[in-house]
Amino acid sequence: MMRQYELVERVTRYNPNADENLLNKAYVYAMQKHGTQQRANGDPYFSHPLEVAAILTDLKLDDATIAAALLHDTIEDTDATRAEIDSTFGEDIGQLVEGLTKIQKLDLVSRKAAQAENIRKLLLAISEDVRVLLVKLADRLHNMRTLQFMPEASRRRIAEETLEIYAPLAGRMGMHDMREELEELAFRVVNPEAYATISGRLEELRRRNSTLIASIEKELTEGFVRHGISAEVHGREKRPYSIFRKMERKAVSFEQLSDIIGFRVIVGSVPECYAALGVVHSTWPAVPGRFKDYISTPKQNDYRSIHSTVIGPGRQRVELQIRTRGMEQVAEYGIAAHALYKDEVPVRTKGNGANGVNGARPTNGASGGKSGFDAEIRAYQWLRHTIEMLAEGDTPEEFLEHTKLELFQDQVFCFTPKGRLIALPRGATPIDFAYAVHTDIGDTCVGAKINGRAMPLMTELHNGDEVEIVCSKAQVPPAAWESMVVTGKARSAIRRATRAAVRRQYAGLGRRILERGFERAKRAYSDEMIKAILPRLAQSNLEDALAAVGRGEIPLVDVLKAAYPDHKEERQPRGRAKNEEGWFGLPRAAGLKFRVPGFPRKAGVNRKANVKDDRPIPIRGLAGDMPVHFAEGGALPGERIVGITSPGEGVTIYPITSQALKDFDDEPDRWLDVRWEMDQDVAERFPARIEVTAMNEPGTLAQIAQVIADNDGNISNLRITKNAPDFSVMLIDLEVFDLKHLSRVVAQLRARPVVSSANRVNA
Repeated sequence: MMRQYELVERVTRYNPNADENLLNKAYVYAMQKHGTQQRANGDPYFSHPLEVAAILTDLKLDDATIAAALLHDTIEDTDATRAEIDSTFGEDIGQLVEGLTKIQKLDLVSRKAAQAENIRKLLLAISEDVRVLLVKLADRLHNMRTLQFMPEASRRRIAEETLEIYAPLAGRMGMHDMREELEELAFRVVNPEAYATISGRLEELRRRNSTLIASIEKELTEGFVRHGISAEVHGREKRPYSIFRKMERKAVSFEQLSDIIGFRVIVGSVPECYAALGVVHSTWPAVPGRFKDYISTPKQNDYRSIHSTVIGPGRQRVELQIRTRGMEQVAEYGIAAHALYKDEVPVRTKGNGANGVNGARPTNGASGGKSGFDAEIRAYQWLRHTIEMLAEGDTPEEFLEHTKLELFQDQVFCFTPKGRLIALPRGATPIDFAYAVHTDIGDTCVGAKINGRAMPLMTELHNGDEVEIVCSKAQVPPAAWESMVVTGKARSAIRRATRAAVRRQYAGLGRRILERGFERAKRAYSDEMIKAILPRLAQSNLEDALAAVGRGEIPLVDVLKAAYPDHKEERQPRGRAKNEEGWFGLPRAAGLKFRVPGFPRKAGVNRKANVKDDRPIPIRGLAGDMPVHFAEGGALPGERIVGITSPGEGVTIYPITSQALKDFDDEPDRWLDVRWEMDQDVAERFPARIEVTAMNEPGTLAQIAQVIADNDGNISNLRITKNAPDFSVMLIDLEVFDLKHLSRVVAQLRARPVVSSANRVNA
């Protein structure tokens, strides 16, 4: 275990002005607090925070960060408190330690929810001070290095969490070395067989190419010298997990990978990067499609480099990464490198220094976190955008899902018509692009032009595409978009807009319920009156109150009594007839009955299937003498239909818009292309189902039935699915002639004051 003076020496080596008293005090305090606690391997527990601090000294971080690393488990695992840390070490360090403390004693129903809440808390703390992230990643790295001492079940859970959250987070922050080591350690546990296989193949390749790397390094270096470029050339080998992911992503074998061995070229300035590229391309043929310029277009984690693959010496494919020393520093240490250099300039500024980023010199480690961290660094911008989603009210599980979506993404770079660069994950669509520009643009998006051509919103975007979004203020994002987009921001915004639309619908229903209810009670109604009684209704604003009434959470009578305390409810209890009238205003003696129609039985090739009264169902395209059924919800002439075969049951006819068809996506052999074959001289009715939300007042059902009867429709069945005090939701099975006939019925139902909504229902 590292001694106290050894830790201080590690810090003063890169920061001669380090506060030795602070480091000594933190060392002693943490050692005393952890006392006799032990780790799973039997070592004193204090060895863990000490090793975390040692990892951070390799990143040359400031005194406060090193002290926070020593103290990071004291609040969580000892009797130390935030107040005690503040009084002993100051609020700055206290805030760092609290940001690293897991949420305790949460009443959460699942481990996933607890994990999500802790990730949420961590990211919020990181948004306040980036040094929290650096300590947390060092903490996870040391835990992974000693994972073999944990129980097997815990090992796998911790390793999976590392692969899903912490390694990608390190990558997003540009900390390439730490990400690779975290992935390597986790990969050994999550998939030991794949790790052993790939490691064995790499060892074999290493033996076979022992002299090749040295010869390529020599040839590249000599070529640069001939052109007056001073460059360092280093060969390197991909890590097993990186190889495994690429094999999975591209569905290729180990032998098909061309970049297992690559070379890094380090030069002194940005112009020399392009000069070195010219030397390489003029000496060896470039592989088409294998060139990327991340200097002119940096990645979101501030990574800058030129990538190219050439057919090099011995006809061997050689992958090259060309960058300056400053770019190399950021590529290896990412956001930690920015914390070291107080004079770091925005990422697009060209630099040519040899001392760190863009020539800036270390400032004695005193500038980490808030004081020296550039708030406009691209990696930090991504983090702030992620934090924005926290304020939108998503559940912990949704937030965790969105965070993972943002972490696991390769990128494509697209442009707005004005030339603004938008970085998106691979597989992104114009909808993702619209939400990346602005949430309002995404919510009102109705179309897109890609490179000047109108294209579907489902089109996958590619590098260099210019995307123009067409908007309409009347647009509301469909809920189906949520499954079409790939960015967490777009999914969150679509889900939020869908909830808002449903909320507005319920608020509209609630207002109508109140207006008609107050009118029946001969009381005056106004929105101002409802606002005045919000505290009595336990609601924060008018729309919430109206939506609660619309959802049936607040009965009409409660609102009446809150507004008019002297009001007495005169409405008859449900189930008792007033003046021989039922709840919906239909006479009970009328004996209302609904006929359930017969469904089709059989159909032949280009023939008509028979129903119970021998009338034909006009469907063609079915081979043989097969039983034919309609799906629940029916299908109508005028809409596209498909048939789904089921052994022993025949064919079921679905509208092409039916959600149930998703269940058969993986069984294309069961799909049949069927068509309507209508006889214009025979008027045939077909089954359809609608859902109607209507107010509970006398005569409502009579009005609905009258609309259907006036339009020559027939009710075959009716079922109440939700019966609140002030409204009901009912499913009505109809018989109509075709899709236009049904649309006319639905439109006239919506026009009735007692009807809040009416919609077609497909199975």
